[in-house]
Amino acid sequence: MTRQEKSQVIEDLTAQLAGTNVVYLTDISGLDAETTSNLRRSCFKAGIKLEVVKNTLLEKAMEAAEFDYGQLPTVLAGNSAIMISENGNAPAKIIKEFRKKSDKPLLKGAFIHSAVFIGDNQLDALIALKSKDEVIGEIIGLLQSPAKNVVSALKSGGNTIAGLVKTLSER
Repeated sequence: MTRQEKSQVIEDLTAQLAGTNVVYLTDISGLDAETTSNLRRSCFKAGIKLEVVKNTLLEKAMEAAEFDYGQLPTVLAGNSAIMISENGNAPAKIIKEFRKKSDKPLLKGAFIHSAVFIGDNQLDALIALKSKDEVIGEIIGLLQSPAKNVVSALKSGGNTIAGLVKTLSER
């Protein structure tokens, strides 16, 4: 690979990193072609971009990016693949699903909205993270719940009061 090609790859990776707040680093080495193809297909369906990268080029792209990736570049050893997503827990769910059939992909580390997770032991914690849409849905549900209770109480209470007034007026 020439210097110009390397600098172009670094620029592309830097642009990808700048466009997202969710980056997972995984090890998919040792997967056969069919399993790798299935992993790529699952990632595509979930809106996750999966790309095998050179460690040194990714490290340079992380240095050039606007975010502070903390200790994440230290896990760049061996074969590395990068998973980029809009949803913080989607790549973790894909990894967990594939781990039911095989011991790979391994989670090397993740960067999610300025938080850095290092090591495969963080997978369950990453799965437990709620996506932005899930949190918004819960907040809306919580906000609507008291309003619905008040409206239903007023409706049921209104019928009771109206019936009571009607009964009193008839007497």
